[in-house]
Amino acid sequence: MLRWINYITLLLCAILSVSCGFVDLRPIGISVHPGKSNSLLSDPYSPVILKFDTKMKKNDAEGILQISTDTGMVRGDRFWKGNDLYFVPIGGWTAGIRYTLSLAGTIRSADKRELRIERFVSFYAINKSAPPLLAGYSPADNESVGTENVVLELHFSCSMEKLTVESALTVEGMGNKTFEWSAEDTILKVIPDKALSPWIPCRWNLKESAKSREGVPLPKTYAGQFTTDLDQVLPRVEKVYPVLNSGGRWYPTGLDIETGLGQGQGIAVEFNKTMNESILRSLRFEPSLTGRTELLSDKSVVHIFTRDPEPEIVYTLIISGDARDSEGLKIGGEFRINFVPDIPLLNVLSFSTDTGSVTEIFSTSDNVLKVQVDPAAGKLYFTIHFSLLFGDEEKQNTALKILLSPFFPRTVAPAALQNVQWLSDDRLRMCWEGLTAGNEDEPHYYKLIIPGGKGGITAGSGVYMKEDQYLFLEAVK
Repeated sequence: MLRWINYITLLLCAILSVSCGFVDLRPIGISVHPGKSNSLLSDPYSPVILKFDTKMKKNDAEGILQISTDTGMVRGDRFWKGNDLYFVPIGGWTAGIRYTLSLAGTIRSADKRELRIERFVSFYAINKSAPPLLAGYSPADNESVGTENVVLELHFSCSMEKLTVESALTVEGMGNKTFEWSAEDTILKVIPDKALSPWIPCRWNLKESAKSREGVPLPKTYAGQFTTDLDQVLPRVEKVYPVLNSGGRWYPTGLDIETGLGQGQGIAVEFNKTMNESILRSLRFEPSLTGRTELLSDKSVVHIFTRDPEPEIVYTLIISGDARDSEGLKIGGEFRINFVPDIPLLNVLSFSTDTGSVTEIFSTSDNVLKVQVDPAAGKLYFTIHFSLLFGDEEKQNTALKILLSPFFPRTVAPAALQNVQWLSDDRLRMCWEGLTAGNEDEPHYYKLIIPGGKGGITAGSGVYMKEDQYLFLEAVK
């Protein structure tokens, strides 16, 4: 009897011991939204929700919740409403993208129950539209193109959202550009505002942020490049020659530029190919000459002088190395050519008096000519023979600029111009009065001055004497 009592006592103690270490074997209830694969969330910020039937240890539950795409993990905000865990993407869901909700790991409830979970649910947001594709583009990859009228053209598989495409597209080497859409926004033309630089690679890149009208982004980044090296021929100067204007048109004179540039002529420069209009600003001269440059043809220009170059001066025509052809290719180094204008200087060929005194020598220290003067009125008639012909206006100005003034002694009275007559276009006859003849004890000298230089006499069209010409006259009876 005592043995049974002890056995029952031990059994009760064991039962009491087990009851003190009770384990709750009830499962943790969980539901997921979206709960089925290929579900569709209605808007960009629709939450993904984990619903628990009991209070959970939040860090455990938040740690097993991951959402990913083919390109990586999705960042989002996690927060609780009661026993429900919410996930909202920071940047919102993207239309047409397949997302995967991953639940993997062990979670615990507040009452220490555990749940080992491994579940994967795929879903979409906004719509399930197919992603847009870049169906084609031109110029082709690594194609050689010119620099003018280059257009980058992109063809898409569906209508695109313009702003996202334009923001996602970069084109190196194009500078400012215009976007032109067509075909219900499936074709984009990228048009540069100015000609491209020659011989450079133009690389373009279209990022995945470009979206269709439905908001679906490109599935990948697209890129390509083309090079503006279609034209391989550098521009160069072919010919430089004098030209003469007739009837508003310029014609070659047939002479060389080095010594053949005459009065009233221009200089033509011919190139091997069509030139850019910048060539009009690429010509200059040393020493400087004023004028303007005009297009003579698509391959040549003519420089028109404001006034003729100076005679007997060596000039250099310089064409800048930055001169470009129509494709933007530069000449490279400066082009230079020297020339001396074939423009004559005005000279005095001879001086003669009616009494037979003649000289052909001017501007020397011993240049003295004896001339007979009329003792009554002191008149002296002489003729000056010039090397070139004078125009009517120049004839009048020339006569007024020639001077005859007393030289020695200082007491000699001044002479006065009494009469002027042009015997021909190159012969001037003058009569001066008031001259007095000297004697052996006191000779009388007069100085005849024919002014030269740019301010002196001119035969017209800028032709003048290089320097003053003068002659000392000794007046005798």
